[in-house]
Amino acid sequence: MTNYHLKKRIDVIVEAPLMRMIANRLDQANVSGYSVTPVLEGRGMVNAWSSEGQVGNSANMIALLCVVDAAVVDGTVDSILNAIGDRVGFLTVSDVFVVRPERF
Repeated sequence: MTNYHLKKRIDVIVEAPLMRMIANRLDQANVSGYSVTPVLEGRGMVNAWSSEGQVGNSANMIALLCVVDAAVVDGTVDSILNAIGDRVGFLTVSDVFVVRPERF
């Protein structure tokens, strides 16, 4: 039978230029891994937006996700929030179950 282990998933949607700063914060917090993907379009507090037709990276958005142990989630989130400041984007934390806990 498979054993499931409770961890915390952190999802961050931010402007693409912030990606390296957030990745550095995760490295400093000894987060074992993360993934980054482009976000193509969405709807925010004011209206819908799309990256279609954008020139350069400054108007694009990315999604960054990582899975961490509950013991480090608060410090990791605080560090990410300090990097984001009042810029466009959001951060969520949720419970996830993993089957290989040694990877997180």
